[in-house]
Formats: sequence, structure tokens, C-alpha cells
Amino acid sequence: MLVVEDSLAISKIIQQIAESLNYDVTVAASLTEVKGILEHKNDFYAATLDYSLPDAQDGEVIEHVLSHGIPSVVMTGRMDEKTRNKILSLPVIDYIPKENSQAFMYLKRILFWQKRNKGTAVLVVDDSKAARNHIVELLKRRNFTVFVTDTGKKALDLLTRNPTIKLVVTDLEMPEMDGIELTNEIRKHYSRDKLAVIGISGVSNSMLSARFIKNGADDFLRKPFCPEEFYCRLMQNIENLYNIEQIQKAANTDYLTELHNRRSFFTNGQGYINKYLSNEVHYALAMLDIDFFKKINDEYGHDAGDHILKVLSSFMRKHLTSALLARLGGEEFAVLIPGIEQEQIVNRLDDFRRALAAAPIHFEQHQIHCSISIGIVLNSRAPLSEQLTAADVALYQAKENGRNQICISNKTID
Repeated sequence: MLVVEDSLAISKIIQQIAESLNYDVTVAASLTEVKGILEHKNDFYAATLDYSLPDAQDGEVIEHVLSHGIPSVVMTGRMDEKTRNKILSLPVIDYIPKENSQAFMYLKRILFWQKRNKGTAVLVVDDSKAARNHIVELLKRRNFTVFVTDTGKKALDLLTRNPTIKLVVTDLEMPEMDGIELTNEIRKHYSRDKLAVIGISGVSNSMLSARFIKNGADDFLRKPFCPEEFYCRLMQNIENLYNIEQIQKAANTDYLTELHNRRSFFTNGQGYINKYLSNEVHYALAMLDIDFFKKINDEYGHDAGDHILKVLSSFMRKHLTSALLARLGGEEFAVLIPGIEQEQIVNRLDDFRRALAAAPIHFEQHQIHCSISIGIVLNSRAPLSEQLTAADVALYQAKENGRNQICISNKTID
């Protein structure tokens, strides 16, 4: 990231903000320095630009940096209408008045989302090519992936085929299906915590915003709209979806291993089982437990124990792809895994067990060896809770038989 700022104190603040978001920062204090830097390097992901520099008092640095295709945020101490209009006439990400500390909080939000937006798609639905192109240009400045279409029916098809779409911007006046009808159809299949909708219209009717929102939209904009207002409404809805996602993740994810937690496993596991049974897919429910885990904690400390749990979860993700993985508590984990046949499933679990036992785990100056015991239930039609109990009994049998092994019902694989 390129930081252009002639105030040393402000440039240090911006640099700290950027580095906290894992940007590599290059700093310049004048247009002359910027030109020298861009002669040799112009692959910056983003830039923050001070409007007034010692050798460029009237924003000349903005057009120079933009000419190199670098997305830019303008920082300015000027608040007059002429300066604002000049900045907004250029394809900048945004501009931020240097009024108080909130300016830097806002900058941090922009830089955070500039990176994250790349994995988020927005669908623009408008039968006017000029209107679509204008919105697409605004969205691309903020690094969104953009899909476009000119009818509601095509929009519904695009939503079905592209799950990365998190927000729909739809015009009201369209053939076949208008924006309000489209919003209503969207809400039949997508809840507000998964997909946001912003309605737009050039019609001067005060009832439209209420109609859009009552039919499931999250926001409304009247055309022609100011880019600032568009970005504020857009990002407010994207941030709301992100916050909901983070809350749901915290509720369903084990904080240490980032696997599903017990609550999530019980919530989702039965659905997976029902799908496997209805499609006649072989599957196994496995319970696994780290052998002598208390001894590891006692000998190396609880930080080492936490490290072992993280490494185990990493091994599970690597070796047990396509499985539903969960930490049920302590050193006990659950795995719900499909396969082509029973023997193949058991072999995958056993390969995982062997790989873990053969790999010393490095912690500080120590090399820690650990193993797991596994209890398995295969293709059971019993409820999830009963299968877990049966798998737990098999796990106990594996422990009794000497640990570091798999037990299936009354059959043991060493």
C-alpha cells in the first residue's frame, strides 16, 4: 500500500492502521517522491493520498496515482464544496475529511473491506445499460465481484448459480418482473441474514421506499444518487451481513480449533445422516480421543495441550476432507464422514490415525508424540444421539484394548 502524506504524525498513524491489516506500506511525503516510487513500482493494492502536498497543493497527486491504476482514498483537510466535487468527479474509492480521530477509524474500515470485498459478489439488476455500467463502476472501485443482468428472471437464475452473491441492487422499472416483484421472489428463498437487497428508482414517489422495504428490501436509493450515499448504504448492508456471519460463526465454532462445536454438530449432524441414508451413501460416525492427554498437560503445560488440539484439528482437515468435524469438548472430537464403501471409510480414518502417531509435534523446544483412539459406528439408522453413545462405547473399548487403535462395534483394527 502507498501512503502519501506530508505530516509525519499522520503518516505514522495511517501506516500503523495499514500494517495492522497486513498491508506492506511505502510512504511518500511529496508528489516528487511519488513519481520516483511509481517509476519503479506501481503494483500497489491501494493508496491513501493527502490532497495538499508541498509541491502539489491542489490535488495533483490524485490524478497521477490514479493514472497508474491504483485504487485510492483521498485524505483532506479541506471541506469546501468545490474540493469535494472535484474529488468525487474522479474514480477514487472515497475521500475522508481530516476532522478528528473518527477519520482514521473510517479509513481502517475502508482498508479492511477493500481486501475482504474481493471475495464478495454483488448482483446489479437494471434494464438500462447506462445505469448498470455506472453502478458496476462504483462497485469495482470497492473491489467487489460484480454480476449484471437486465431482467428479474435472469437475476433469480444468477442467484441460484452464484452463492457468493451477498447483495442485490435492483431497479424498480423493468420488463417482465419489476424490482419489487423481484425482491418478493428473492425473499421466498433467501433470508435477510444471507442476502441483502437495495432497491433503486428514478420515480419521484415517496411510497416506493416503504413498498420496497415491506416486500423484503433492506434499503432504498433514489436515482440519481450521490456516490457517497451509495457507498454508505452499500457498506452498511455488507457490514451487517458480516456481523451476523461472525455472530453465527462464534455460536457454532470451537474457539480453539475452529472446528464445529458440540452445539453445531448436534444441530447439523442429523441432517447429514438423513441425506446419506436417503441417497444410500455409506458413512461412519466416529468419536476420537487423544491418548494420555492429561499426561501431556501435566508434563508440558496447558499451552502445549492447546497446541496439540490445534495440530490435531489441522490433521483432521487435511486427512478427512468432506467430513463434518467437531470438537465436542476437552480432547474429544466427533467425525461424520461419507465414503464409497465401509472399508474405504475405515481405511481413511486409520490412515489419519497412523499419520498423527508418526508425526512428532513441535512445541517450543519439545517434540511431543501423541496418538488417538477411535470408536466407529457404520451406516446406522439410529438417531444421532444414540450413534454417539454407541461410538463412545467403541472408543472406550479401543482405550481398554491398548489405545492408538480403531474399534468398530466388537471388531478392532490395530
